[in-house]
Amino acid sequence: MLKCMIKNIIFDFDGVIVDSEILASKAFTKYFNNLGFSLKEENFYKFAGMKTVKVIDQLSKKFKIKDKNKFFEEVFDIVSKIYINDLKLVNGVKKFIKNSKKNHFIGSNRNKESIEAGLKIVGMSNIFPSEKIYSFDMVKNPKPEPDIYLKILNENSLNNNETIIIEDSAVGVRAGRSADVRVFGLTAGKHWHSDRDQNELYDNGALNVFKSYNDLKKALEGL
Repeated sequence: MLKCMIKNIIFDFDGVIVDSEILASKAFTKYFNNLGFSLKEENFYKFAGMKTVKVIDQLSKKFKIKDKNKFFEEVFDIVSKIYINDLKLVNGVKKFIKNSKKNHFIGSNRNKESIEAGLKIVGMSNIFPSEKIYSFDMVKNPKPEPDIYLKILNENSLNNNETIIIEDSAVGVRAGRSADVRVFGLTAGKHWHSDRDQNELYDNGALNVFKSYNDLKKALEGL
């Protein structure tokens, strides 16, 4: 039970505002299957929320890829094409934000230029002005370090007790908790398939986990 009026909501971007985590999984699946593997998108869902460079590093080791730069460029090309053509909003987010009276911010492990491009694609650029968007390239350390959330709190003079963070990944939840902010998990993105355990978020410090924005809205009513 939250004891203090909530005035501010900080949203992660990928998987919370835009349903993009599944697109990254599609890109990795396409890349490796073109090399002769037989993988499914679900094989890459666990990388949700991680900085792309870190994912590339881990996959390079796992699949013994020697030229990581070439790997990154080829995957990024696939991701970019899918991102432009297939990017959609997470179900319910636009209505949730439209009806919310809170202050809204974005704190993401994606770079700012890409976030702004994504918001434009899904018709949300008017809702999040540039000064409300915070990205990994604006801080020293990406999530799971708390730098990005601390920057939002400090630069906007936000009270921790009046702020919540909405996250869909373990690394994001850890970042929010390390910033001493309450974190709600959201599993509305398509990368949260039926077999994926919500304890992934609870175990990393999520106060509660919601399957939809409608459920989240009900929990926040009156706060």
